[in-house]
Formats: sequence, structure tokens, C-alpha cells
Amino acid sequence: MRTNSPAETRLLGERLAHLLQPGDVLLMLGDLGAGKSELTRGIAKGLGVTSTVASPSFTILNVYDEGRVPLYHFDWYRLNDVEELYEMGMDEYLGGDGVAVVEWPRQCPEAIPETCLEVRITPVSETEREITLTPCGAFRSISLEATNE
Repeated sequence: MRTNSPAETRLLGERLAHLLQPGDVLLMLGDLGAGKSELTRGIAKGLGVTSTVASPSFTILNVYDEGRVPLYHFDWYRLNDVEELYEMGMDEYLGGDGVAVVEWPRQCPEAIPETCLEVRITPVSETEREITLTPCGAFRSISLEATNE
């Protein structure tokens, strides 16, 4: 799927949110500035989150629990090791009662669950993004092609 602006990327995230279920884990793959946080803002809106969604770069985890299911927004960029995640109770969030979105998952590969949805965001131009969804493990197939108009 392609989006042509940050607003379209957020709208795609909203559409994706309607297909997500408690326990789903999404791995956001893409370089700095690719649009991971924009897509996450759309997912949050689609889940019914009303507060401002900021990147959890310095806190590692932001929890939004006012939507239809909780949203757990991780940013693993600054992690030193997986122990930091376990100390903060990561087990409760990944695969728990909400939807977990993980930016920079490759920083702690040993913490990545076997069942997840890889969301790859590739810049095509300054505003255009190619977004690919790849189910891993037992994650169900999700397609947004029909809604990408």
C-alpha cells in the first residue's frame, strides 16, 4: 500500500486499528523519519484514543487506555538490553489485553514475540510511503488493499 502524505499514513493506521484485537503485537520497521509514529497515531485514533500520542523515545513505553482496547506504544531505540523491558513488566503488555506497537524492535530481538505483525514503512519520496504488512508466526492475514482508495 502507498500513502502520499502524513495524513494518509495516519488514515491507514485508523483503518488498520479496526482490524486489530487484544493481544496483537505490531513491529514497526523503518528508518528514522519513515512514518512509524504517524502510523501509530492513526492506530491510536482508530482504537479510540483521545489523548495526544507522542513518541515514547525517552520513556520506552506510553500506555493509552481510554480506547476500545488499551494501546501500548513502545520505542526500543534507547534500550541497552532486554532486562530493561522485563523490569518494566513487558510481559503484561506484549500479547496482553491490548494492542502493542513496537518501534525499533530490532534493538531487542530476543524480546520479539513469535506471533506478530511486521509493518514495514519505506519512504518512496519526501511524502510518499510504501507500507507492507507481514504476518509472522500464527498472526492472521490482514489486508487493507480494499480500503486503500
